[in-house]
Amino acid sequence: MATTKLAVATLFPLLVAGSFARTGPAAADDAAGYRVVQTLQVGGQGGWDYLAVDAQHKLLFVPRSTHTLVVDAASGQTVADIPGQRRNHGVAIVPSAGRGFISDGQDGSVTIFDLGTYQVLGKVKAAADADGIIYDPGCDKVLVSCGDANVLLAISPEVDPLSGRPDAAVALGGKPEFLAAGPGKVYVNLVDKDQVAVVDTKTMKVIHKWPTAPGGAPVAMSLDPVRGRLFIGCRKPQKLIVMSADDGKVLADLPIGAGVDATQFDGDIFASCRDGTLAVARETAPGRFAIVQTVQTRVGAKTMGLDPATHTLYLPVGDPAGGRGGKPGPTVKPVAFVVLVVQAGGR
Repeated sequence: MATTKLAVATLFPLLVAGSFARTGPAAADDAAGYRVVQTLQVGGQGGWDYLAVDAQHKLLFVPRSTHTLVVDAASGQTVADIPGQRRNHGVAIVPSAGRGFISDGQDGSVTIFDLGTYQVLGKVKAAADADGIIYDPGCDKVLVSCGDANVLLAISPEVDPLSGRPDAAVALGGKPEFLAAGPGKVYVNLVDKDQVAVVDTKTMKVIHKWPTAPGGAPVAMSLDPVRGRLFIGCRKPQKLIVMSADDGKVLADLPIGAGVDATQFDGDIFASCRDGTLAVARETAPGRFAIVQTVQTRVGAKTMGLDPATHTLYLPVGDPAGGRGGKPGPTVKPVAFVVLVVQAGGR
C-alpha cells in the first residue's frame, strides 16, 4: 500500500450532477445531516485500501492486502474471497466484460477475476506500485496509476488474462496517486509535484499539468462530469481543492482533516480522512463552496466507496494490532475490521 491514496473505483461512472440548489434525493434529509447509520461487522485478515461498490448487485469489493473480500452491502457477510495478491490496492469493475480488475502494488500486476464466479482468470503485468485503478467507459479501458514507475497504464477489459499486456505506458513525470475520468480525458494526481496531470485518452499523451496550490500532496480525486469540476484531497496543507476540469482554475480551497485518502461526489462533496473525520462540502451559491458538516467516523477510516443509487457511503476501517490503521499486511485484528455506512439522517 502506498503511503498516500485516493478513493476507490465504483461499478459505474459517477453521473450525478452537482448543484448549488440541491433537489436530489438527499435534499429532504439535509437538516438532519449525515451520520453513521450502520456498522458492518466484516472481520478477516489484512490491511485495507480503496473500497469499490457494485451498485447494481449491492456488493462491496474490499482489498485486504493479499486477498479481496466480496461483501454483501446490507449484511456485511462475505460472499466470496478472491486470493492471490501480494499487496493490493483497488478494484475496477467492468460489467460489460463480466470481469473485475485488482491492482497489486508489490507484484506490479493487475489480477483479473470473473464477476460471476469470482474465480481468478489470470494476471496482467503492470508496473511498479500499481495503485489507483478505475474503469473509463469513454475509452473502454481499465486505467491504472503506477506510483513508483511514474506511469499511467491502460488495459483492455477483454485482454487475455494469461498472456495479455497493457497498452504503451504514459510517462507522467511524477508519482501518481488516484485518478478520475471525464469525456476524453483522465485526470491524475501527481503527489510529489503538487499537480494534476491531464491525459488525452485518444492519444494517451499528457496535455496539461495543473498546480493544486494552495493544496499540496494531492492524493484523493473525484469528478462532477456534468459541471466539469474536480474535487482533490490534499495532505500538505490539509485542503479540499475544487478545480475546473476545463482549464485547471482553482475555484475553492477548503480546510479538512489530516490524512485524506478519498473524495466522492454525489451532489455534495465528501473527503474521508485518517483522523476519523468525514468532511461534507457543498456549493452554497454559484461558484461558492463551504464545508457544511464534519462527520465523526473512526481513526483510520481514510477511504470510501459510494453507491450513487442509494446515496450511501461505505468506509472501511479496522482496529490495528500494531502500526497505523490501513497499513498493508495482516496488522489488523481480524474481528475488529468493519465497514461504516454513512447516509443523510432520517433515511
